[in-house]
Amino acid sequence: MKNVFAFLQPRRGQRIGLVSNLQEFIREEGGGGILLLLATVVALAWANSPWAESYETLWSTPFTVGLGSWTLSKDLFHWINDGLMAVFFFVVGLEIKREIMVGELSKPRQALFPIVAALGGMVAPAILYAAFNLGGPGENGWAIPMATDIAFALGVLSLLGKRVPFALKVFLTAVAIVDDIGAVLVIAVFYSHDIVWVSLLVGGLALAALSALNRLSVRSLLPYGLLGFVVWLAFLQSGVHATIAGVLVAATIPANPRIDRKSFLRRSHTYLKTFEEAGNPESNILPNSEQRAAVRELEEAAEKVSSPLQRLEHGLHPWVAYAIMPIFALANAGLALTGGQGAALLTPVGLGVMAGLALGKQLGITLFSWFFSRLGLVSRPRGLRWRHIYGAAWLGGIGFTMSLFITDLAFLDPSLILAAKLGILSASSISAAGAVLVLLGFRSKD
Repeated sequence: MKNVFAFLQPRRGQRIGLVSNLQEFIREEGGGGILLLLATVVALAWANSPWAESYETLWSTPFTVGLGSWTLSKDLFHWINDGLMAVFFFVVGLEIKREIMVGELSKPRQALFPIVAALGGMVAPAILYAAFNLGGPGENGWAIPMATDIAFALGVLSLLGKRVPFALKVFLTAVAIVDDIGAVLVIAVFYSHDIVWVSLLVGGLALAALSALNRLSVRSLLPYGLLGFVVWLAFLQSGVHATIAGVLVAATIPANPRIDRKSFLRRSHTYLKTFEEAGNPESNILPNSEQRAAVRELEEAAEKVSSPLQRLEHGLHPWVAYAIMPIFALANAGLALTGGQGAALLTPVGLGVMAGLALGKQLGITLFSWFFSRLGLVSRPRGLRWRHIYGAAWLGGIGFTMSLFITDLAFLDPSLILAAKLGILSASSISAAGAVLVLLGFRSKD
């Protein structure tokens, strides 16, 4: 297996490319986070405007797709949460696989610090939430404050510009990736109900077929897309939440290219030499047939040196950051705050979510990181001080997208959903403000 992924292992010559890819990822997430904020503001304003009824009507509009006698009908709200969010989770799965193979989680010792920090950021919020809700009607929402919204968090960091080191963005991204792994496991284990085993078997067989395609070195994206749709549809009918299908399908996408770096360089030199020698020095207007053939061969080689995982992540990530997540926020963040409903924030669910995100995240991430560092089991990333880590811990309390998503899985009671969402919005705002104050107040000393 190690040899299969040898091309993707970071080398001196590749380090610039890896950093560049990470910078592109962070830039897109940061820009998406700002758009996410705008969508949230629009949703809140719409839900509390004279046109509030149209907000509810829009998302409850039924939408049906079908072929012959087979149809699938859901309202727009569930198409977004079960359909578009499956694409979001698919991209999350691709990011997780990339990070494990060549990113911040690829080297055990390098990965331990953000892993430990993320674990603290999941355990402490869950405990604080349970302290408010254990034995009550809201106890099933214990996982709501466990999640961190990486888009919002990086969006806040992007507003601070050069006041924060790039290493902090890398650390926060790694923490959020581990956080996402935890959230996916929690959803799969604790928020899947009434399992339909026949549907789950169909999904499992489709996943096995996808794995076989990978092992057979199939690089065309079409069969992965068709079988991936079968997996999603089977999980949708199985009782295991459909978004889990996105992560599982992502794990089957080939991460190794068809040709290695040396072959690509050798072929590229040959095609470029052919292009140069076949040209007419007296005419540079249009390439001749030999030059066009060399260009086609060069394009084909360029595609083969890029793995399906890289192509999919590069192609889908902007759609997720700039379209899917803002649409999700628009559909899920519209809370009507009239008629005294703001009092729901002071219920055990609202207080538990607020305490978990705004307090539990910063305590869990900071204390776990510090404690395991003192034990000598992990080491703080180079270029980061403890105040940087504490600022990142505040950012961890921005639990918007995944927290809202888990809320709709955990509760059916509208009053509990309202309380949880109010807690999420309030805690996320407090956490963002706290992070800015901590990081802007940073000085050269710890």
